[in-house]
Amino acid sequence: MRPHYKNLLKHHSFYLGGDQTQVPWIERIRSVIGAFIGLMLVLTTAKYLRELSGLDEWLMASLGASALLVFALPGSPMAQPWAVIAGNTLSALVGIAVIHLIHEPLLAMPLAASLSILGMFVLRCLHPPAAAVALIVVLGHVMHYRYAFFPVMVDSILLVMAGAVYSNLTGKRYPNKPN
Repeated sequence: MRPHYKNLLKHHSFYLGGDQTQVPWIERIRSVIGAFIGLMLVLTTAKYLRELSGLDEWLMASLGASALLVFALPGSPMAQPWAVIAGNTLSALVGIAVIHLIHEPLLAMPLAASLSILGMFVLRCLHPPAAAVALIVVLGHVMHYRYAFFPVMVDSILLVMAGAVYSNLTGKRYPNKPN
């Protein structure tokens, strides 16, 4: 009877993270420290730029998810500079356009997210957190197109720059160049 439970557990372990690769602790710590330093630099710089510009918006909420990709998975195609910067900026623009056209949030949210995904496919800049940017824009009723450039594009550029410096200083190649 005991082997049956063991086989059952092994068979269904992927539902509980069994499909995740084992990451050495040194790499986990490197990723966590990098995300912390990178986000602190981006948020501090964005807050300073906000104070200079007088704009209320200075932070994009999906920045943490982008940081996970840039610092923990720097080799992923979805963590590369074009994907991060263009994906986030495009999605913000799409979300803003949708909120101008569709005033019903239950329709605007899925439309903004799905159209941003389509745009990312077309521009070859798939970045999963960017679909959340489109939703955040609709949920926040962001009506100004400048939001797509500051904070979204500026924060994305700063995150990529911090990721490049940190990754290269800690022995990880970023951005990755195709062979």
